[in-house]
Amino acid sequence: MKPLSNTSPSSVDSTNKEWEKSVWLHTRDLEEELSWFDRVLQLRSTLNRGKQDVPYRSVYDLHPPDFSASETSYAHFIRQHQLGFDERLAMMMAIAPHLQPKALDIFLSTDGKDSAQGGSRGKSHKGFLPTGETLLFVLAGENLQKRILLNRLFGREHLFHREKVIWLEEAREEEPLLSGKLKASEEFIDLITTGAMKKPRYGSDFPAKYLSTELEWKDLVLHRETRLRLEEIQHWIEHREQLMGEWEMGKRLRPGYLSLFYGPPGTGKSLSAAVLGKLTGKDVFRIDLSGVVSKYIGETEKKLSGIFDRGEHRDWILFFDEADAIFGKRSDTKDAHDRYANQEVAYLLQRIEEYSGLVVLATNLRSNIDDAFQRRFKSVIPFPMPNVLERKQLWEKSFSSKSRLAEDVDLLQIAREFQLAGGSIINVVEYCSVQAIQAGKQEISRDSLIQGIRLEYQKSGLTL
Repeated sequence: MKPLSNTSPSSVDSTNKEWEKSVWLHTRDLEEELSWFDRVLQLRSTLNRGKQDVPYRSVYDLHPPDFSASETSYAHFIRQHQLGFDERLAMMMAIAPHLQPKALDIFLSTDGKDSAQGGSRGKSHKGFLPTGETLLFVLAGENLQKRILLNRLFGREHLFHREKVIWLEEAREEEPLLSGKLKASEEFIDLITTGAMKKPRYGSDFPAKYLSTELEWKDLVLHRETRLRLEEIQHWIEHREQLMGEWEMGKRLRPGYLSLFYGPPGTGKSLSAAVLGKLTGKDVFRIDLSGVVSKYIGETEKKLSGIFDRGEHRDWILFFDEADAIFGKRSDTKDAHDRYANQEVAYLLQRIEEYSGLVVLATNLRSNIDDAFQRRFKSVIPFPMPNVLERKQLWEKSFSSKSRLAEDVDLLQIAREFQLAGGSIINVVEYCSVQAIQAGKQEISRDSLIQGIRLEYQKSGLTL
């Protein structure tokens, strides 16, 4: 039986051991932090009952563990952001249901009679789910001034909101804001438990997909002008900090870089963004604006806000596909819907211009983008349909080294005869390759190529 990969067993064992060691170190720190968290909850319960025979007058007398010598991601996160008692307790409160729900059982003993402690119950989870009220109850008790000051933990300017670490779930209509459940992101939980942060998953709360590729510039078939303009963006990313800092251009320039990619489908717009990310070490996320725009007031801004907030502090490249869904040419404002659409545009423009990294807007036709927006782009890059020689290169680069072409296959002739973009060509190659494998052959026949091309034409309503 063939091995599943080229990785040797010894290297796999080594990788597993390193991962297990990392988990062990992170578990050690978290156990110590959760133990401190448990003592704080016990003390708040004691103080709330008015007991006097305790050596502490405040929960702040219980100092959190010292992780100044620890090398775990959790310890580094605390040191990097200089997090104090309030922030650390808030983080433990949010992740306790995931790691040690029993610590919160202390709140179940009151059976909901103490409204000050807040809290909620889940549908499947049988334990106590903390809310913003729970956190303020533990940290401030009945001290109104302290409770008001602690609201900063949920402000838009706080680290928790900016990096989507923990947050309050939106409260039900007509209920207090702090009655929302305290939530922690999956990425943050991964980071502090294993030392590695997973990429956020696509969903209604995060309508963006991670883009990656194994290719480099030499693998892409692009027009010379297109490649040169893309390399200029790469140079900006690589020298941005020196430009803005050492050269003191930060006071004169907008913080980020906004580019427009335009051209027919399949000409390499998304792939080029992925290559830019790979070569500069940046994660790339693709947002389909046609799928983000909502008819419900405020919903579009809410979805986009989460992407910008997280991307800002992780230096993501944001690739907005179908940009004309928002930035298309607009008629005069006639009704409330038009006015709201203009608010969406204004909001997105504001966030883009404040973003310190690379933002790419993509469209099939440049003319679809309103002229008023085009002056805001630092570069406008065409992705035209490939010419004959470029199509021949695309065909040559697309086939597997395990396959071979039949003698009657002339790629130059096919390139001349059929005007296809790179995305369509790779679809045809995939079709032909599957047909060959199914027949138990390595040879790609002309008939299967023509059939694959016919199927691509049919997608556009064309016939051969």
